[in-house]
Amino acid sequence: MNFKLIFSTFMLAAIMGSAHADGKATYTQKCAMCHATGAANAPKTGDKAAWAPRTANGIDALVASATKGKGAMPPKGTCNDCSADDLKAAIEFMIK
Repeated sequence: MNFKLIFSTFMLAAIMGSAHADGKATYTQKCAMCHATGAANAPKTGDKAAWAPRTANGIDALVASATKGKGAMPPKGTCNDCSADDLKAAIEFMIK
């Protein structure tokens, strides 16, 4: 048994797991201002009816839309330093 390989695989998995975006944190810090209240017609967090037409084209389309901006929302909302993974995680948090 190759313990070095097993250990390396375990460490890589631990590192990759910790690199995942935290959707709730991103939402709370960057998105809640509008999406918690519906300001400027932003779909409210958890409002399945408001999110339904937006989710029809899939998560990648939502990420692309958030990246370039939509309506009153500027590109990336208030999260200029967010990666696509950060935006995706925040959107997934909002639509649940």
